[in-house]
Amino acid sequence: MEEKDETSLIKKIYEFVRDDIDHSGDIDAQEVTCKASEVLETGHGICCAKSHLLAAMLRCLGIPAGFCYQKLCSGQEGINRKVLHGLNAVYLKDLDRWVRLDARGNKPGVDAQFSVYEEKIAWPVNKERGEEDHPVIFKEPNHVVVEILKKSNDRKEMWAQWELGLKDLFRN
Repeated sequence: MEEKDETSLIKKIYEFVRDDIDHSGDIDAQEVTCKASEVLETGHGICCAKSHLLAAMLRCLGIPAGFCYQKLCSGQEGINRKVLHGLNAVYLKDLDRWVRLDARGNKPGVDAQFSVYEEKIAWPVNKERGEEDHPVIFKEPNHVVVEILKKSNDRKEMWAQWELGLKDLFRN
């Protein structure tokens, strides 16, 4: 596969996961998915689960992909609760560099795009609010994230465990 063709293929796969696989919260789906096959079968997942699908689809084609995380403030007014956001990094051969892609899914106020020169992710970090970007590309998804997704019976149960289970993720 030629390098330019590979970048086009990466973009198509990214846009499929971003646009054709719903974010569970956007459709109020209560079922929690984790594995790429579950996300593909149900057609939805939270950001971290969608990142599992994107990485799996790219990796099955031999395209290097990893996992990245941000610690963000929740969108609820007046509540300073931290939540974890999952996204991906993919290696582009033609540019000889990694770029981060966020397949969370777009909605009003969220406009993640495939971009190789300027990062266009769903949630740019706001350091004044205490948000953090973890500038590491992980080979595997965070084990605590996977554990919470696998053992949660529904999204409400998942969110109850989310903040507590992930509170130390960014501690140095």
